[in-house]
Amino acid sequence: MTPGRYAFPPDPDAGFRPAPHAPSGLFPSGPPSRPTYREPHPVTGTGVAAGAAVATAWLVLFGLLGSSVSGYAWWTLLAGGLAWLAALLLVRSGDRGVATGVAIVTAGGWSIAAAVVVVRWASSGDWPLW
Repeated sequence: MTPGRYAFPPDPDAGFRPAPHAPSGLFPSGPPSRPTYREPHPVTGTGVAAGAAVATAWLVLFGLLGSSVSGYAWWTLLAGGLAWLAALLLVRSGDRGVATGVAIVTAGGWSIAAAVVVVRWASSGDWPLW
């Protein structure tokens, strides 16, 4: 064996040490080297529930303005459009959890209105929105 070279596998008596390497990060040894981004309004279950409750009340109040199936459908469509505009504003500069609750309930409200229109259409044979 030439001087300065190790035999493979290394001889435990030869004083071989593995090269040092960077830690994996699995067990942090101190504060992070860079700042961590924290959301000002993280999505929480409370925010989603609040948005869902407000959107439900909004859609119910607008739906009660309609005195027929077509009135109910048009009022629900208008209320849902306004609710989604509010949700878009909340996503951009407000609480994304509330916006999520508003969007989910609005989609559900539109689905219910569509189902009511389809049932009336199927039972009467006449398109109820015109």
